[in-house]
Amino acid sequence: MFTKALSISEVAEVWKASQESLKTQLTPAVFSTWIVSNPLTKVEIDQQNQALATITCPTAFHATNLKKNLYSQIKETLEKELNKTVEISFVIGNPIDFLKQSDKKDVKKQVKNEAPPLSGGSASPTVDELFSAHTLQASFQDRAKTAASRVGLREDYNFKTFAVSTTNEMAHAAATAVSNNPGEAYNPLFLYGGVGVGKTHLMQAIGNNILKQNPETNIIYSTGEEFTNEIVNAIQKKKAFDFKARYRNTKVLLVDDIQFIAGKNAVQEEFFHTFNALTKQGFQVILTSDRPPHEINLLESRLRSRFEAGLMIDIQQPSFELRTAILLIKSQANNLDLPMDLAQLISSKVDGARRIEGIVKLLRSEVELKGKTITEELIQSLLKTEAPMNRPIIRVKPQEVIKTVANHYRIKQSAVKGKRRTKDIVNARHVAMYLLRKELNMPLEEIGKWFSGRDHTSVLHAINKIEKEKAKEGLIKQDISALKMSLTAVSRS
Repeated sequence: MFTKALSISEVAEVWKASQESLKTQLTPAVFSTWIVSNPLTKVEIDQQNQALATITCPTAFHATNLKKNLYSQIKETLEKELNKTVEISFVIGNPIDFLKQSDKKDVKKQVKNEAPPLSGGSASPTVDELFSAHTLQASFQDRAKTAASRVGLREDYNFKTFAVSTTNEMAHAAATAVSNNPGEAYNPLFLYGGVGVGKTHLMQAIGNNILKQNPETNIIYSTGEEFTNEIVNAIQKKKAFDFKARYRNTKVLLVDDIQFIAGKNAVQEEFFHTFNALTKQGFQVILTSDRPPHEINLLESRLRSRFEAGLMIDIQQPSFELRTAILLIKSQANNLDLPMDLAQLISSKVDGARRIEGIVKLLRSEVELKGKTITEELIQSLLKTEAPMNRPIIRVKPQEVIKTVANHYRIKQSAVKGKRRTKDIVNARHVAMYLLRKELNMPLEEIGKWFSGRDHTSVLHAINKIEKEKAKEGLIKQDISALKMSLTAVSRS
């Protein structure tokens, strides 16, 4: 039973102080939309010195969202201000009408003098201002970010920060289509490729884009290892039913490194039924792996057939140009002003996206913590620190070398192998000959056969020419380094 109710002016003072605290915890959009427009209108104290706080909301939609998303923050703030345990009740109506029922004089005073300011210091907003397209969109984006964080998605893993080239454009297009029409475009979507090609980035970008369009979408993001551990824990704690209910009712299931479940019979059994339950309802399944389904040892044939029934896309190792683009994007995200020539220098020495990210972190620490300027000398020193001790071994076929060189210079393979003698084609041809000799140790005569039957003297001339160009520390040296990185990646895949 309540023994005391605070006056309207006392309630206003409590709410005003609470708002100041909440303003530091929330974004301006959330604060103005969900706090200013839903005021505290009543506080009652019971015999145990506990408080019931009443917040009046203009609509049931506001009340539901406050209770679901901001209840704990408001409760903790009020408890600090009142120095009591507080429970909150949400009612629907016009806040002024509720206040008038209690004390008309205090209402006039509060409306005139004590209306809480917005974060910018202006007067209380009008209804049109509160529910403007800009304010609602900002609130919507905040909810999407909160939902993504809850799911476990990285905010920077989105389509905007994903660099696209010929090695991943199909995967990017499919991922975009799935994120716009989950369960309809390609189901399941199976992305595979080596380390650092962007599989996880694309997968999480799909999830982020879906939540951006509808923050209420039920999404689960998990790795194959996490999925396995959850099943084991559920069985041990006799909560298998809860596990099944959670996974089989999600609208979008993202599983990274699905190859991890291979060879684990109980896990594969559960995933098989989960997969069937989701696709039967038209819910989206997205999977990533380091290899295609038919190359995953100990993967059950029934799972393999279901994975292969969807769209499977092989994401290739990033080319020199793509690595440069990734580097520039990540540098910009870290507020680093990296010149193009230095970005290309790094890209010619570093192969995968993860190693690029490591270099960017090293560079950022040098700039922010040690106050250094980004120069070629700094880049070279970091590359020596980061570079592996052993020189990578390139094991590829001659055709792969020619293909990689042709892609690097944007020239058709037939032109590189042919007899045309325009400057750009001749340069690419000579580089290909050089790599075949230096990296594959092919005989000069055999190399000549790959290029329209040229004799060994022509091949030797080409190799010597490239050697001289490399010694000048020009672009050709960067090209050779970049091509070696690309070939190393190909030989690992």
